[in-house]
Amino acid sequence: MALKLYAGYPGNKNANKALIVAEYSGVKISVVENFEMGVTNKTPEFLKMNPIGKTPVLETPEGSIFESNAIARYVAKLKVGNPLFGSSAIEHGQIEQWIDFSSLEINANLMSYFKARMGRTPYFPVVEEATMAALKRGFEALNTHLASSTYLVGHSITLADIVMTCNLYMGFVRILPKSFTSEFSYVERYFWTIVNQPNIKKIFGDVKQTDFVPPIESAKKPGQQKEKAKPEEASKKEAKKEEPVTEVEEEAPKPKAKNPLDLLPPSKMILDDWKRLYSNTKYNFREVAIKGFWDMYDPEGYSLWFCDYKYNDENTVSFVTLNKVGGFLQRMDLARKYAFGKMLIIGGQPPFKVKGLWLFRGQEIPQFIVDECYDMELYEWAKVDITDEAQKERASQMIEDFEPFDGEPLLDAKCFK
Repeated sequence: MALKLYAGYPGNKNANKALIVAEYSGVKISVVENFEMGVTNKTPEFLKMNPIGKTPVLETPEGSIFESNAIARYVAKLKVGNPLFGSSAIEHGQIEQWIDFSSLEINANLMSYFKARMGRTPYFPVVEEATMAALKRGFEALNTHLASSTYLVGHSITLADIVMTCNLYMGFVRILPKSFTSEFSYVERYFWTIVNQPNIKKIFGDVKQTDFVPPIESAKKPGQQKEKAKPEEASKKEAKKEEPVTEVEEEAPKPKAKNPLDLLPPSKMILDDWKRLYSNTKYNFREVAIKGFWDMYDPEGYSLWFCDYKYNDENTVSFVTLNKVGGFLQRMDLARKYAFGKMLIIGGQPPFKVKGLWLFRGQEIPQFIVDECYDMELYEWAKVDITDEAQKERASQMIEDFEPFDGEPLLDAKCFK
């Protein structure tokens, strides 16, 4: 069966849904070349296939199909019993559920955010704020689901994963830098896992996340009249047409205030050296890494702190507790230059206990961390007395992930470095 896909332009994430499904389903699709948006999609022949002239469109011997999710479903159904639809009625329903979620909660908000930023629709700060709130709500729901799942449904890639990843792709590549996505660690893990699957990487190639949010381009506001350019201004406008235009002129950046920790006297302990030793020690951890830590430790330049979660009786679900600790570590990212931490989730059954050990620059917990990371107030903090051998040994055990800890097994141990 000859299938022709009108993708519209290279890298169209909506067209990629069908191409990826084809890779998984063993279906051959030829992409129409020499397609010019604004020209080809306005011809009578194309408008017969899609009356509003949008891409992608799939041309089949029986007729044409538009709308990317419908095209992807059609291609998947060409393979009888395709596992992309799941293995049961409930899985099929859940796959459809996540396809709808991806379209309505993720893609719709991403496109609204993107179009306003790029000047394709009018930009209003209050609208962007509402859009971002809705997008974060979608990411939070997705992150919670993925905390205990590798895939959206079942134990292998389905059509839901393909549609979701194609929608996330536009966000990661064009408008969502690490500063946004790092808050959703399970979504990040999911996205990078899926895009590196061979059948998907064949279509996407190497994926690189954007480093910045695009600046706001000018867009014509409702009712705004376009002025005719004066003859003497025409050449100036022509010369400037490639330059991005922002809605407001930005002020020159003010000098960044120094962090008070950078003004402390130099310490003999080089934090990066310790982090490197920790990461690279695979064997004889007690003899190499723990001994190395105490040899490096500078009690004048750094301080050690125990922390205990105040509300352990609420930790009744394992993956929720792990997610809670993971979120805390993400929000501590602002302290990476000045801190090292170990968080232990303890217990063979709920409620689970959360305890931690933190190394901070200076003699007190840095105030900017207390101010910026709300999780800090959820823990009781106590400074480690390294002259007390029992406290020193307890700190060593926490760095080492010693088990049993306090007589109980470890559910998990997480490191901040």
